[in-house]
Amino acid sequence: MKLISSEFDNGQMMPEKYGYTEENVNPPLSFADVPEEAESLVLIMDDPDALEPAGKVWDHWVVWAIDPDLREIPEDWDLGSAQGGKTDYGETEYGGPNPPDGVHTYQFRLYALDKELEFSEPPTKAELEEAMEGHVLARAKLEGNYAPN
Repeated sequence: MKLISSEFDNGQMMPEKYGYTEENVNPPLSFADVPEEAESLVLIMDDPDALEPAGKVWDHWVVWAIDPDLREIPEDWDLGSAQGGKTDYGETEYGGPNPPDGVHTYQFRLYALDKELEFSEPPTKAELEEAMEGHVLARAKLEGNYAPN
């Protein structure tokens, strides 16, 4: 599977507007080569560089139950039939980059699953990852850097 953005290349700087204290809208994402047998998709955005200042990997965006026929997520996406999980901002929507101590690298990870997941309440990233175990058909990753203003 492939995951790209029209707004930044893998490993490059993300535009300022995607930051939490800026417009706080998600960047557009496109994906290709999703396995035909996929039943659902999951998208997770987190910040492993937050481990030092925050004491943990910071979860910025957790989305599950994405239609496997979808190939593009527009900027400022209304989830439609997809579902938002809990972020470390205490929300179920996109929470943009907000590094407190310099440039951080943000990971967008897309997973194709062989089943649809069900939760009675919005899951955390950890709960989602546990439910995905043994059901991942393919995965893709895109990294973008972001610096504080």
